[in-house]
Amino acid sequence: MSKADGDVPDDTIADELTTRPSAALRTDVAHGARIYDYILGGKDNYAADRAAGNATLKVWPALRVHMHANRSFMHRVVRYLTAEKGIRQFLDIGTGIPTSPNFHEVAQEIAPECRIVYVDNDPVVLVHARALMNGTREGRTAYIQADMREPEKIISAPELLGTLDLGRPIGLTLIAMVHFIEDDEEAYRVVRQIIDILPSGSYFAAAIATDDFDPEVLGKVREIYHAHGETLRWRSLAQAERFFDGLELEEPGVVQIHKWHPDATGAHIDDTDIAMYGGIARKP
Repeated sequence: MSKADGDVPDDTIADELTTRPSAALRTDVAHGARIYDYILGGKDNYAADRAAGNATLKVWPALRVHMHANRSFMHRVVRYLTAEKGIRQFLDIGTGIPTSPNFHEVAQEIAPECRIVYVDNDPVVLVHARALMNGTREGRTAYIQADMREPEKIISAPELLGTLDLGRPIGLTLIAMVHFIEDDEEAYRVVRQIIDILPSGSYFAAAIATDDFDPEVLGKVREIYHAHGETLRWRSLAQAERFFDGLELEEPGVVQIHKWHPDATGAHIDDTDIAMYGGIARKP
């Protein structure tokens, strides 16, 4: 990550967090966003994140392929919703540490007037929030420091209500997020509660972790995440599809992320290297 992308030195991160009492930074346990940052070559991670990433790579060398495929899926989702479905406002929950091109950069390149609200619970992402709000003059971006397990806080946040028009279609994205909620009923409830506030014609996109394609190896990955203080819940295809209940799935339905409207790179990826289902659905 370059300075232009919002990179902040580690000592500056610590200094800034001391001025934000609501942002409790835990560097002794791994965090999904920072593991992701480390695997993709970022600098905003700590020893626990690197230990979890390295241990995972030892048992599942495809982790880096998987994470790059996940980011590519996010880009394709944004382009699809913006260019093909005409969506001009988005709620992205589980934003992660900024890495260009960010969500808003992809959307606003197609339609400069797009509005994006980012949500994340990692205080390191909060430090980088200014990079997430560096959008076009025609559009607008905002950031909410919140946990997806608190949907009431997200949907009532002034940042959301002041940025998005709840009377017009919204693109809701939870990319590689619901596996951090291990209780199935809680995960379905949280997602449904947010979908319920969206107006008709909105879209929901998600990438949902699965061990369907290499269960033995991915069982070890889950053990590693747990040992380093991070949660991880694999879900089957049927369980992944349940997140879209009551919605109208876009073709090709819920499939491995590299097979959803694939680009040229997806054709060369082995199925066992991808542990994520993805899909997009319209709210009637």
